[in-house]
Amino acid sequence: MKRIRLILAAFAAVLLASAQNQTSPYSMYGYGILGDRATSMQRQMGSVGYAMNSGRQINVMNPASYAAIDSLTFLFDLGADITFLRSSENGQTENTVGGGVDYLTMQFPIGHHMGGSFGLLPYSSVGYAFGNEIAHGTMSNQGSGGINQLYLGWAGELKGVSLGFNVSYDFGNLVNDVFTTSQSGAQAKYEHVMQIRDWNINIGAQYTRRWDRFHKLVVGLTYSPKKTMLGKTWVTSQEMVQDQLPTTLGYMNMKNRYYSPNSVGAGVSYTFEKSYRLMVEADLTWQQWSKAEYSAIYDDRTLAGQNPSGMKDILAPGMKFYDRTRYAAGAEFTPAIRGNYWQRINYRLGAYYANDYLNINGNRLKEMAVTCGFGLPTYEGKTMINLGFEWKRRHATPQQLVSENYFNITLGINFNEVWFWQRKIR
Repeated sequence: MKRIRLILAAFAAVLLASAQNQTSPYSMYGYGILGDRATSMQRQMGSVGYAMNSGRQINVMNPASYAAIDSLTFLFDLGADITFLRSSENGQTENTVGGGVDYLTMQFPIGHHMGGSFGLLPYSSVGYAFGNEIAHGTMSNQGSGGINQLYLGWAGELKGVSLGFNVSYDFGNLVNDVFTTSQSGAQAKYEHVMQIRDWNINIGAQYTRRWDRFHKLVVGLTYSPKKTMLGKTWVTSQEMVQDQLPTTLGYMNMKNRYYSPNSVGAGVSYTFEKSYRLMVEADLTWQQWSKAEYSAIYDDRTLAGQNPSGMKDILAPGMKFYDRTRYAAGAEFTPAIRGNYWQRINYRLGAYYANDYLNINGNRLKEMAVTCGFGLPTYEGKTMINLGFEWKRRHATPQQLVSENYFNITLGINFNEVWFWQRKIR
């Protein structure tokens, strides 16, 4: 019962701290900066995971991996990070610091060669604040929020083939504000809000092939279908004077007007385990955002679609969606599985390159990163502390626009407990 109360308390803390920790002016576009369901351990390896199924770490990237859990084991993983960002534009630089709780996941056996998982993950994040001069005044922009995924998953395995799925409840608010101040001192606020209350599904498969007990090859696939997003979106304007209430410029239900994309993930991993252990993996992610509609906003309570041009460009002008591709590779090495403490540390390295889904005024957003980290075993042997470091660069091309350089410190604690073993009474 103490363990259950501890888990419930941690889960409540994640819900209370679910404000996203990414900071970027690019997050004002679309649904913000997207996540990839990677835990701290996976982020240390370039956020790979489609072909990972060790049973020692939770892998939400491919739900088919849940079937690899031992029938007596309960896994609990809590992650957080600290972000140091240096952004530059037109020779000017700015340094910011952010961070917070990132995710919470659990994994447990259901039966022979079957497992389940439950948790909370970030799907996207919005966070920025900047300003500039405009004709006859000044303008400032700020945004906050994100989309979270509360998921439940299952997987089963038969003769080396594992199949699984995650069903998630997606929720959160994306808030983008524009404040204007005229030379006369008059102030106004324009606010765009997207309130997401949606569901989603992710299907996964893995095939595991062993030549002998030392060599293992895993091929993994995942798929999420295109579907309409559920929720509401609206734009309001407000004169910043006493007792002035906001005026709704547009209000619209998102169903059949906004969509999440077809998403495919594929990966292959190889593991050699004898006196030492080596695992390498390469992944590919493809998301068809170019076919995911993102509609203009109009007031569907009064205009009934009579304003097709709408207000799409009020707060985020010049935006288009392109297909997102992400290439990632990572490795993990353990010098001696049964050696001394320093030999049992897991050493990790990875990298990735991504063509993002955002195109801003004809400039494609790109992202690249190099990662490393350590899996530090506790002295009782099973619980793992995952400490990682990530350097990431985000910029646009052909015009660079805002150039962002991140240094992230990630921390994950992966509890590995034997909860389902019953002592024999003598």
